[in-house]
Amino acid sequence: MLLVAFLLIGALLGAAAVRALFSLESLMAQGREGADQAIALSTAAQSLGERSVAMERAARQSLVLRDRQLRQRFDEAARQAASTLDQLTTNDLPDEFARPWREQIRTIGLLLDGPPETALDREREVARAFRELDGFTALIAQQVQSLIAARNQALQARFETSRQQLAQQVLGSIGLAAAMAIGFGVWLARPFQRLEKAIVALGENRLESPIDIPGPTDVRRVSQQLDWLRLRLTELDADKARFLRHISHELKTPLASLREGVAVLGDGVAGPLGPDQAEVVRILQHNTGQLQDQIEALLRFNAAAFEARQLRRERTDLLTLTQEQVQAQRLHWQARGLLVRVEGSPVVLPLDRDKMASALGNLLLNAIRFSPEGGLIRVLVNDLPGRASVDIVDQGPGVAEADRDRIFEPFYRGQRQPPQAVKGTGIGLSIVHEYVVAHGGRVSLVPQPGGAHFRIELPHAS
Repeated sequence: MLLVAFLLIGALLGAAAVRALFSLESLMAQGREGADQAIALSTAAQSLGERSVAMERAARQSLVLRDRQLRQRFDEAARQAASTLDQLTTNDLPDEFARPWREQIRTIGLLLDGPPETALDREREVARAFRELDGFTALIAQQVQSLIAARNQALQARFETSRQQLAQQVLGSIGLAAAMAIGFGVWLARPFQRLEKAIVALGENRLESPIDIPGPTDVRRVSQQLDWLRLRLTELDADKARFLRHISHELKTPLASLREGVAVLGDGVAGPLGPDQAEVVRILQHNTGQLQDQIEALLRFNAAAFEARQLRRERTDLLTLTQEQVQAQRLHWQARGLLVRVEGSPVVLPLDRDKMASALGNLLLNAIRFSPEGGLIRVLVNDLPGRASVDIVDQGPGVAEADRDRIFEPFYRGQRQPPQAVKGTGIGLSIVHEYVVAHGGRVSLVPQPGGAHFRIELPHAS
């Protein structure tokens, strides 16, 4: 369809260019023709004047010398001058200028015929007649110049008319091409916007809705491929969940037996243990406990990733939900002498209340865990154009530069851990990321000199 659109626009502009080329060629041909006609008319008018001089010389000499050959020369010059006059008449010279000249030539011809004794008188009459003929010739020359000027003006008028028409055609073609380009752009942009939304949904792991985008054949083909990809991702996600459940179950059974055996050894049921043996048993108990925590964390993360795709939205006040989570964590932050301050205004959004509460609770626990004794945690709820945000800022050590790009990866623990604190599993921030992205929002780490600053951004519309 893009090719068709380009071909149509190109054909329109090409037709305008060809039309302009032919118009220009026609104008150039008219200009050349007008110049040739002007030269021919000027030459004919000049030739008529020169032949008048030749006729007068031959006529007067033939009267004085009574020479028949000179008379024939006059007749020949008169015929040539008449032919030149016919040429001028053919080129729009009015007959009112040509007729007096022809009558004057006939009068001169009659004066040349007569008895010899009247030759001198007739010679004087011929001289006077040629002076009148010169006046007619001058009038004809003036009329030819006027005719040439009129033709030049008409040609200039045609040039101006053609130029205006050509300009209108070119501007109209450009405007029509621009309108076609905008129309095709809008028509093609809609399915591409739907494709973009579908790709974003796949990237955010929202795989429940089928992808069916109407539009041109190419767009529908891409839509079918995306829907195939959605189904494939759904299958892979289900396979991953089944694998995690299966492997976790398979690991928990022998791990439970191992922990029971280590506990039996530690209780001295199999006999008293020496100091070194007791130390080995303590190491085994610690490691098996950590392994069980890891398996349970893996199961929790898998469950959270699955539940993130099943949102039960309801209109929820984000500020109230945040205040409830702060109250729910009261024992934790009061035990460490922390002050938690919630600021902002009510913002009602369509949210899954439980999942968003879990995301906020995880961020609050993370801030409490890393905050120093007697520190301040600020929670800011803001209603922004098109979105709402929740900022959680603590006064802890912050996130190391090397950890910023991986802080939301599952089971990743940063370099800066709080002293004398229980080592975390590294899935809290991953669950926050899963739940926030499932709502169409995003969670990010905002750079700042000291402490950690996490920001959740949620769109106003689901």
